[in-house]
Amino acid sequence: MIYCGIDWAERTHDVALVDDTGQLLAKRHITDDATGYKILLELLAEYGDTAEDPIPVAIETSRGLLVAVLRTGKRKVFAINPMAAARYRDRHSVSRKKSDPGDALVLANILRTDLHAHRPLPEDSDLGRAIMVLARAQQDSLWNRQQLANQLRSLLREYYPSALAAFATWTNGLCRPEARELLKTAPTPARAARLTRTQIQAALKRAGRQRGIEAEVDRLREVFRADWAHQPPLVEDALGKQMLALLIQLEAACTAADQLAEAVEESFPQHPDAEILLSFPGLGIQLAARVLAEIGDDRARFSDARGLKAYAGSSPVTRASGKKSAVTGRWVKNDRLNHAGYLWAFSSLRASAGANAHYRRRRDQGDWHAAAQRNLFNRMIGQLYHCLQHGKAYDETQAFPVADPAQEARAA
Repeated sequence: MIYCGIDWAERTHDVALVDDTGQLLAKRHITDDATGYKILLELLAEYGDTAEDPIPVAIETSRGLLVAVLRTGKRKVFAINPMAAARYRDRHSVSRKKSDPGDALVLANILRTDLHAHRPLPEDSDLGRAIMVLARAQQDSLWNRQQLANQLRSLLREYYPSALAAFATWTNGLCRPEARELLKTAPTPARAARLTRTQIQAALKRAGRQRGIEAEVDRLREVFRADWAHQPPLVEDALGKQMLALLIQLEAACTAADQLAEAVEESFPQHPDAEILLSFPGLGIQLAARVLAEIGDDRARFSDARGLKAYAGSSPVTRASGKKSAVTGRWVKNDRLNHAGYLWAFSSLRASAGANAHYRRRRDQGDWHAAAQRNLFNRMIGQLYHCLQHGKAYDETQAFPVADPAQEARAA
């Protein structure tokens, strides 16, 4: 057996090959380009790498062009956690010395000694990986949009409270196109107070509003012309210019979020697992795409439902030593999947009577809101694992069966 370890960097990579006795067979320093990748593949082929029996590779990342090149064919690529690699380094030297070629050798020896303790990268389909890219990008764009909206709201509180009052009744507030168009039309409260009905009406129409314009015009004029505290004129104008600069960033973030959402809605329904995911209560296209992006479509990735629950952070951790035992939440988990699970559990309360009853039962037993939602997510993601493994859609009667009153009376 030959094992390969790669210490990757931004421009160059160090490669080490060892045999099953731990002897260093070869080492190379390659560049991060097509030439370097060709040298790496030729080196692997020189030591017996074939399409049917490829040499396993350990590397400290799961992304990038180098990983994409290595994952062609049947090769197993192991993404080793850098913290784990650092612990393995201490097994070979107590002086804490470190070098890139030495780290490549350590990674190769990790596979030689503990191959069974590490999992290769999942063999997801190209469509599944594409959905993962789009879903994660859309989620990041939403977080970025909300961060910019919070900054804009904080700035408006300093000099433009009438705008916050005017947009408070709208869903998504400052992220709505009507709010952004009105702020561009009147960047200061003094200019907002001088807006005519025609100007406000034109701004709403430019933003795409089609209904209830007359009522909104009357309400907005009343809010803008109310008695509000003001900054000095020069300071107010300066803050208005700062607000316009921040508004440009918010508009770009809103546009990116909308475009990525459209891309997800176009690609996700094409996936074979989309029908199963969308059959679950509380999962729409965007949220279902996030769940699929994190769990992938490799059926062999998780050995059982417990592994998926641990990966999602929905199952608790028990720490026992002697007479002491504590049950706590998981800190090491897939944060994106855990966040999607929180939204999933929350939205399923209205979409599923069984989910709502389970949540209420947990609350009656003393769980806080977050704990009850985590327990509901833990149950539903276990059901999702079962449905995906057997190719079945969600069934409310099997997921949350209604107890027989006669049996409950006999049990009592």
